[in-house]
Amino acid sequence: MPAALRSPVVRRNAGFAVVALGSLMLGSGCQQAISATPLESFVNAPAADLKAHEPGRRAQAIFSGGCYWGVEGVFSHVDGVTSAVSGFQGGSSETATYEQVSEGDTGHAESVRVTYDPAKIRYDQLLRIFFSVIADPTQLNRQGPDVGTQYRSALVPLDPEQRRIAAAYLAQLSAAHLWARPIVTRIEPYRGFYPAAADHQDFMARHPDYPYTVIWDEPRIAALKAKFPHLYHADFTRG
Repeated sequence: MPAALRSPVVRRNAGFAVVALGSLMLGSGCQQAISATPLESFVNAPAADLKAHEPGRRAQAIFSGGCYWGVEGVFSHVDGVTSAVSGFQGGSSETATYEQVSEGDTGHAESVRVTYDPAKIRYDQLLRIFFSVIADPTQLNRQGPDVGTQYRSALVPLDPEQRRIAAAYLAQLSAAHLWARPIVTRIEPYRGFYPAAADHQDFMARHPDYPYTVIWDEPRIAALKAKFPHLYHADFTRG
């Protein structure tokens, strides 16, 4: 391994990165962020006009919003979320590996499957969190320092109610003109969800000092706490 790849930051070469964390080696396409995102740069997405009606005490939702470490990290601090699992959606099972998805031509997006209790947190509230502190919906096929179709922002409804709420909320956000550029986040059909390897799960909890997440994702969790204190859960819910 070249010496340049032994530093504790993310280095990319031909779309593939090698991460050194002491003796732990992880493949990663998540780029090294240059600077932290200031709190004031996050938007205050409005409460949804259309509220989700979800029976039962267990539901799931899938969100694609850039590098899945941070998406998982934010949702793991939301009260009512019982599990957040990093993985892939949009392509076939044959290409649902980190190395293949990192090439950007599998149709997959890095995604997170959120399991939650609708009695504590509704789908429309998860959407509000997603657009307030996780994903910039105006960035096409990228999020921040990460570029490629695998980093696109997308909502993947798992039932007609989620599709109804997602479509209504995207329309509401478009009408609100919170961003200077048009919203490009799309609603995508469910084609299966494929969990990533174990070393990509609960990443922020297992590697709290990892440079990429400290710089790029910790500000998102701080924004969650500041903007949604009634929904913030201090402990990381491992998925």
